[in-house]
Amino acid sequence: MKKWSLIICPLIMILVLVSFGFTTKSEVKVPEKLKVKEPTLVLFPKNRTIFNPSFVTPPFLGSCYIGFKEALAFKESQGDYFIINTLGYLGKYQFGIGTLQLMGVYNATKFLNDPSLQEKVFYTNISRNKWILRKYIKYFVGRKVKGVEVTESGILAAAHLAGPGNVMKYLYSNGRKDVHDAYGTSLADYLKKFSGYDISDVSAIRNPKV
Repeated sequence: MKKWSLIICPLIMILVLVSFGFTTKSEVKVPEKLKVKEPTLVLFPKNRTIFNPSFVTPPFLGSCYIGFKEALAFKESQGDYFIINTLGYLGKYQFGIGTLQLMGVYNATKFLNDPSLQEKVFYTNISRNKWILRKYIKYFVGRKVKGVEVTESGILAAAHLAGPGNVMKYLYSNGRKDVHDAYGTSLADYLKKFSGYDISDVSAIRNPKV
């Protein structure tokens, strides 16, 4: 009898498993309505911002230079040193080739693969823009343009977006001559979004090089 039980019991277990449907963990089907789609970075065909900012919220790292640059980098590339957008803007801060050459950088591949160089270029470019816009910073900081209080950090963020020349035109026209990137971000947006950071430690330097 024991001999038969050794044969019959396993057969009964197999029949039970088959009748209820035997599945492994990897075979469990999840209903479509319960599936969660993972957010993915998208390379939009636009001038600066290369990801959908609705996915995530940038970290707050204070109101000094570090907080300023990291907040700006998050808006530009979500802080990715190694990304290129569809229009060819490079790295964490999304620099164009022309701006890199102004900073003394002529090897785009080296720039893209060197985070420390990217940080140096960002600081150098901020110093350059601060020199170019020094008179506008002195005159407009504390005033309001289209209802937005102008700050030094807002001016320099806007210059990073569209160049110091366009910032001059915007401020001089009292906001009438605004420009937008291909995604719709305007100088006014950057003036407001990046206002209030203390970047007084950044020196204004004429024609700086990395």
